[in-house]
Amino acid sequence: MIRAVLFDYGMVLSESAQPGPRAELIATSGIGEAEFEDLYWKYRLDYDRGTLNKVTYWERVAQDAGTSFTAEQLAALNDADIRMWTTLNPAMQAWVKQLQASGWTTGILSNIGDGIAEWMEANFEWLKAFKHCTWSYQLDMVKPELAIYEKTVAALGLSPEEVLFLDDREENIEGAKAAGLHGEQFTTLDALVPHLAKYGVPEPRG
Repeated sequence: MIRAVLFDYGMVLSESAQPGPRAELIATSGIGEAEFEDLYWKYRLDYDRGTLNKVTYWERVAQDAGTSFTAEQLAALNDADIRMWTTLNPAMQAWVKQLQASGWTTGILSNIGDGIAEWMEANFEWLKAFKHCTWSYQLDMVKPELAIYEKTVAALGLSPEEVLFLDDREENIEGAKAAGLHGEQFTTLDALVPHLAKYGVPEPRG
């Protein structure tokens, strides 16, 4: 029996990367768009894992591009990066509140670096309604590694088979299933709804 819904954050509880802040990132960096895109993702898992932090991540990007960033540029890059990933999905926010009000256990498991996670914890009051939030950088591990699911389920006080995990990436869903959780790849809430009944999870109202 499913007793908890575990959510990824990015592209599930939040909207996709916002184009305005992304353009600011590229302009601030002074790096060409294609090269910036490659370097942004090249070290992102290292950032999410905590191997790099909100300063050393950008320093590594700059190093590979043959440049360097001033303290002002680093601050601007982190600010734009936060804004790029913190536009929330209103339909998902409403459904989460519905689940919580009905007594369902909810949690978050996100690959995320210190800069964005720290900002979210300081500014998103709604995070306190989740039983547990797993931020990958705090554990020195990332999805789809088995241990991160095991630690999250243990923090929820449940067994893996009692948890439904929602994530936009197929490899992360496969990792969850390997750890014994149930999983559904997320695209939109409307597309998810037909799959909820088999888990006994309430559909969104309204």
